[in-house]
Amino acid sequence: MVIGYQTLRGFMPRRNLFLPTLCIVLLFAVWTFRAPPSSVDKWIDTSAIRGATPAKSPSSPGQPGNDVDLSAPDAPFVGWPLRRVCDEATWVEGLVYICDNNSGGIGNIRNYIQTCIRYGLEAGATGLLLPRIRKRNETDLADLFTDYLPFDYMFDEKHFRDAFAANCPQITLYDDVGDIPGVGSKPNIEHVTPKKFGNRDGCDWRDQNRHTDRFGDRFRKWLRDSKTGQHPPSASHPRLIRFNWGVLWDWQTYRDGPEFANTFGGILRFNDQILRLGKATLKNMREFAKSNGVQDGRFLGVHLRTESDALGFWPTYNTQSEAYLKQATKRGFEVAYIATGDALEAQNFAGAAIEMARMRVVTKADLLDDEDYEELQSLSWDQQGLVDFVVLLGSDFFVGTMPSSFSVYMAMKRHLKTGGVYTRPYKVGAERDDGLSYLVGNYEKYWEGWLFMWDGMWP
Repeated sequence: MVIGYQTLRGFMPRRNLFLPTLCIVLLFAVWTFRAPPSSVDKWIDTSAIRGATPAKSPSSPGQPGNDVDLSAPDAPFVGWPLRRVCDEATWVEGLVYICDNNSGGIGNIRNYIQTCIRYGLEAGATGLLLPRIRKRNETDLADLFTDYLPFDYMFDEKHFRDAFAANCPQITLYDDVGDIPGVGSKPNIEHVTPKKFGNRDGCDWRDQNRHTDRFGDRFRKWLRDSKTGQHPPSASHPRLIRFNWGVLWDWQTYRDGPEFANTFGGILRFNDQILRLGKATLKNMREFAKSNGVQDGRFLGVHLRTESDALGFWPTYNTQSEAYLKQATKRGFEVAYIATGDALEAQNFAGAAIEMARMRVVTKADLLDDEDYEELQSLSWDQQGLVDFVVLLGSDFFVGTMPSSFSVYMAMKRHLKTGGVYTRPYKVGAERDDGLSYLVGNYEKYWEGWLFMWDGMWP
């Protein structure tokens, strides 16, 4: 019996190995399948290795925000990508950026501001003058350079301030040049063109800045260069920088990664008045669709760009209307909302839509009444365009024209529905759409067709 006990304790016959081995295999399988699966959403994140605990750092795709609909006009700002950029910046005390040399409609205005701010972050500016907005001439739409208006002419100032306070506290926002410490009674504002801080031999003059990775170092070196005749910036002797006009599509947004490219636009949210009127119009549009037999309130969003300031090489009314009605018929729309500043062309399109697609078309003026209508009429041409923008964002499919920056911005903003923070770039082409938007236009030439906008715009 003793020998048998020792044998059992030191040796297990082969036939008795089966059950213990099976138990071990089953336990391993259960543990494996309960572990978090790897995901393409995590990109190449070593913390996503099976069984590991995901890191919670600002650079991790595990950060919050991908449950936010970034295509919504009032989406909360997802700030960790901006915080990461600010944490990595080399800050320069006394360097202040003035981002107000802008012009045009919403697609241009916002990208002027954001491109300037992005350069400011790279340069290490610790001060930023609250951007102003250049108003368009109401009687001559091609005249883009009239008076300056305050930030809240279009955007939500509190939202902007809160975004920087929470995610980039290294930057101080100033209301006025005179508020900048040490600026003196006669501020000296230096005008620069960022593309000049890099060798552009062989580049097309319209090409984006291929030196953005090196801009910060070169710009700071220039600030310290005694040959400029200026002192290096400091808290008591600030340097004020304003870009020359035209710095608009310079920055290749994908260089910052999808998480920053897809959220940075969120710092510029429309002001409360625009959002309220836009939402009221959208609600009424849904009701209009239902009253016309569309049970779920489904409608087509149309941007007809034929106003007096449209350039000669842009798609004509006939080209746009034909393409739009083709899409309407293909997708079975019975009602449409049209955004245009040309009332006559809106009527022409509405007539053609009834005849060719059996589709009823309305504008914001048709959908608002009483106090809302009066408030709408008190807005400028560009502000009314923002109301249109809110409604078109809520449409079930959007059709616009290339190369209108309004249409491009709309398509890119709507495209954020496809992947949130990690949305991949919109695939640009004449016969392409992402199931959410379609833009008619010429896609043959990168520069002459203004395709560069897709590479330099923040959605």
